Amino acid sequence: MGSARVFLFCSILAIFVNSVLGANKTRHFKWEVEYMHWAPDCVEGVVMGINGQFPGPTIRARAGDTIHVELTNKLPTEGVVIHWHGIKQVGTPWADGTASISQCAINPGETFVYRFQVDKAGTYFYHGHYGMQRSAGLYGSLIVEVGEREKEPFQYDGEFNLLLSDWWHKSSHEQEVDLSSNPMRWIGEPQTLLINGRGQYNCSLAAYFSNSSGSQCKLRGSEQCAPKILHVLPNKTYRLRIASSTALASLNLAIGNHKMVVVEADGNYLEPFSVSNIDIYSGDSYSVLFTTNQQPSTNYWISISVRGREPKTPQALTILNYIPTSASKLPDLPPPVAPLWDDYDYSRSFSSKILALKGSPKPPNKHDRRIILLNTQNLIDGYTKWAINNVSLVLPATPYLGSIRYGLNNAFDHKRPPENFRLDYDVSKPAPNQNSTYGSGVYMLNFNTTVDVILQNANALKANVSEIHPWHLHGHDFWVLGYGEGRFTEKDEMKFNMKNPPLRNTAVIFPYGWTALRFVADNPGVWAFHCHIEPHLHMGMGVVFAEGVHHVKKIPNEALGCGLTGKLLMNNVHN
Repeated sequence: MGSARVFLFCSILAIFVNSVLGANKTRHFKWEVEYMHWAPDCVEGVVMGINGQFPGPTIRARAGDTIHVELTNKLPTEGVVIHWHGIKQVGTPWADGTASISQCAINPGETFVYRFQVDKAGTYFYHGHYGMQRSAGLYGSLIVEVGEREKEPFQYDGEFNLLLSDWWHKSSHEQEVDLSSNPMRWIGEPQTLLINGRGQYNCSLAAYFSNSSGSQCKLRGSEQCAPKILHVLPNKTYRLRIASSTALASLNLAIGNHKMVVVEADGNYLEPFSVSNIDIYSGDSYSVLFTTNQQPSTNYWISISVRGREPKTPQALTILNYIPTSASKLPDLPPPVAPLWDDYDYSRSFSSKILALKGSPKPPNKHDRRIILLNTQNLIDGYTKWAINNVSLVLPATPYLGSIRYGLNNAFDHKRPPENFRLDYDVSKPAPNQNSTYGSGVYMLNFNTTVDVILQNANALKANVSEIHPWHLHGHDFWVLGYGEGRFTEKDEMKFNMKNPPLRNTAVIFPYGWTALRFVADNPGVWAFHCHIEPHLHMGMGVVFAEGVHHVKKIPNEALGCGLTGKLLMNNVHN
């Protein structure tokens, strides 16, 4: 009887604690990925949607919850995976959603279950990670709120969510063929920028302010391309969550006549700082606060503009509507003008203001290993590729997670990838010789060690051209220790910010510059680290890290049913 009473007491206590504190929940979703006709920018085309929606459904959860997504591939002739951008996948590396790295692509007609915990509050998103399916529209928002009875270090009265993307009228399949051709056919700039999957092509919401020949959009509001208007009350503070799933464009966001206070980046709290506009690179996410303290009898523009590339794509616009002013009333002033696209001093100034909130985790004082990654554009047998230390990434048929876990030595290139580049290499000039190669090697990291990565930018194939590259690391956050111009040297370590560097999962390297990152290899698995510009990744701009794979528990068979792991599973069944 005594043990029964103890059990009953514990059960009652658990129920009480759960009711008071709020138990973590498992949130179930049943999704079907399919192609469908849609008009994101008022021009009908084909998009990749989920359950008939574009963008895909927004997931909202609380920190500590478990996400359970039953994903069925309804695409007729191609595989699919979904990456949960910014979620570390601690204990579930097979759920990271990276084809050929963490899992096999889900074949047409098949179903795969993604089940993972969201351990930290923040602004995240998800997207396709197979071929160029992000360019096809496979993305959506993932918002993780703080746990019950927890508080954020700032207050607000309401919340909005903006998922930003870019859109081409040319299909992603045709883009893939263009980029893989000899000679390479560049895909060009996007036709339209989208806000929550909506934009306008060949017309503008603000044409009446312009001297151009562009026409004024005439929308009823029910169209798939009609802007989603943000309705606000005067004298309130709102949180604006922003994430960029763009395939190519770096962006700048502004709210007419309103200051923004930046408070979160990639799920990590920042020392608040005020700005008139904010640069957002592909893979970035932010939260900003703004106060509706302007004249309430008018409305205001929210504008998205291209940065880092010569803008050939018009601004995306929507409206901040002050209630009770009519939402159909257009703002009195023209849309905000973004900084010049190539004003990199402005960009560096913004990035330098991003600092960790006091009390945030600090980086280890020393690194155990330093890997310097030179980003170059190269020709390999006449094909234009991006390469890292002269190696252009080609993914194998067998997912690394399975081949490393089960010791399948023939699954990928076991030659150790280079950790630096030649001392005489001039980053300000095009590559002097085209000796790059294809490779599928892995950087094997000792478990629980501290790793520095120096991203080094350089000249592209064309003289006097160096592009912006936002790099995203799966499975981890890293500290951004600093930025610099020219070639990185050991002396630059003196410039590192060891006091309050921000934790991020995506960081940019500016033209002809370097960015220094530090992270701890403490998450067993195999993780992609790559440029988040979709065409660049498609052309080989990435590397693969592996750490503590022997600590990974049983990997679901469904994740490994292709390549050599598929054969291994078949042999085990029949033996």
